[in-house]
Amino acid sequence: MQNLYAAAYACLMQTDLEQKLACAQQLYADWQEGKLWRENTAECPVQPVPIPGRPAKPELVHPRQVKQRKLASLEGRRALLHAVAHIEFNAINLGLDAVYRFRDMPDAYYGDWLQVAAEEAYHFSLLQARMQDFGCQYGDLPAHNGLWEQACKTDHDVMVRMALVPRVLEARGLDVTPGMMARLREVGDEQTVSILEIILRDEIGHVRIGSRWFRHCCEQRGLETEATFRQLLREVMGAPLRGPFYTEARLQAGFSAAELEQLLAMEQTWVTEINDNDG
Repeated sequence: MQNLYAAAYACLMQTDLEQKLACAQQLYADWQEGKLWRENTAECPVQPVPIPGRPAKPELVHPRQVKQRKLASLEGRRALLHAVAHIEFNAINLGLDAVYRFRDMPDAYYGDWLQVAAEEAYHFSLLQARMQDFGCQYGDLPAHNGLWEQACKTDHDVMVRMALVPRVLEARGLDVTPGMMARLREVGDEQTVSILEIILRDEIGHVRIGSRWFRHCCEQRGLETEATFRQLLREVMGAPLRGPFYTEARLQAGFSAAELEQLLAMEQTWVTEINDNDG
């Protein structure tokens, strides 16, 4: 028997890539087999994690320094695979941190986020193998740290984390992945498309998990879910969600049709206000 929080923290801070992947998947298996326990949290107090465990590379740079390349070229597909792999690597850490950091949630919450971490590790492994087909590996290209920066901004409140990481940052992947798949099909890269199909399927489930626990937190606090989400977008993110949305995927992931309409209206209002101010 292991302490859940200590085990999640050890995996979160693991810097060896292969060991982190194996650890994330083993933790979920151990949870399912009843080998992890939550009592006596004093032996593993919650710590801020400004830098989680990661290999020395990739070099982290400002998002504007991460070059965009056309997918028709070999370099473009390498860059795409590397960028998606970096997102999946960060998502492993995000799942582990959601387990480690927030101690007052039902047992099902921890099972959900351990499952997310394990599936993100699987996604990374698929991308890693595909990168090798293109003669590159994780760390060969620079990347940015936007996902983890958002984790640090939301580490004070599980409700804020559930709203703004799965339902904003990860949900954005639902919107953009179909377009990536279409461009890859145009250049005949069906093997990468098949990997993205797996990731898209699972990421719908991950965003749905975020929606589930965001609603749970709102209900516990007597808050209306959709209004609270829009309020957090304004007050914490400082901006609305950007469309267009992949409506079918977002509906499966826990957004309502009315909510998506409200978010589009919120974006339009924001654009109008910016234009008015510029004028």
